Amino acid sequence: MKIAVCLKRVPDTDMRFAVAADGKSLDLSGLKFDMSDFDGYAVEVALRLNEQQGPGEVTVVGLGPDAVQETLRKALSMGADRGVHLAAAEVPFDGLAIAQALAAELAGQGYDLILFGRVATDTGNGMVGPMTAELLQLPCVTAISHLDIKDGRGTAHRELEGARETVSFPLPAVLTIDEGIARPRLPSLKGIMAAKKKPVESRPAALGPIRLTVDKLELPPERAGGRIVGEGPDAVPELVRLLREEAKVI
Repeated sequence: MKIAVCLKRVPDTDMRFAVAADGKSLDLSGLKFDMSDFDGYAVEVALRLNEQQGPGEVTVVGLGPDAVQETLRKALSMGADRGVHLAAAEVPFDGLAIAQALAAELAGQGYDLILFGRVATDTGNGMVGPMTAELLQLPCVTAISHLDIKDGRGTAHRELEGARETVSFPLPAVLTIDEGIARPRLPSLKGIMAAKKKPVESRPAALGPIRLTVDKLELPPERAGGRIVGEGPDAVPELVRLLREEAKVI
């Protein structure tokens, strides 16, 4: 199978964040970056499919500044075959602009599957995969927790609240991958060394018009400290009063 996986380089979510002086972006000083978690699941799914179904090719595609190539190299060290870097000074917030650049790259390349993570862990929008599918006029299934491919068709499970949805679709298709489907493998020393020799092509990203921008970014307000209203059964009436009159939760 010929599979493309679209990756995003995001800040490590274990880091402490601060808003930059412009009030519209993150202060990048001191931040570490890595592959978005859900994109890691997508890479693992692509690799497993080709391991199960015989020889194939996994191409990883990333959009952004030159540092994105580090993320592509990580995917190559996991086992992907080649990388494509769509160069842009920064990644816009506008998902459609990104999708147009990805669609321009992916169109006509003969991919059986195009995989995305369910959401990027920095924005959480989950829009680029479905938008790319629409631009390519391909079927799209989102938030997949299980996937089977056989005889040119796919069957996917989607976990819903209290239920599971099963969807079938023809290939080629665009899929977004949810957590739980597969734990991403760790790059081996052999894989890291091999990744240095694998091809990574770089060309300008054909971004669409940017019509959606961030006007303001701010951290949540600090939580107020807790209050002790008493101990034992005698504290219950006051606690109930505060929950009703101040917190207004009962």
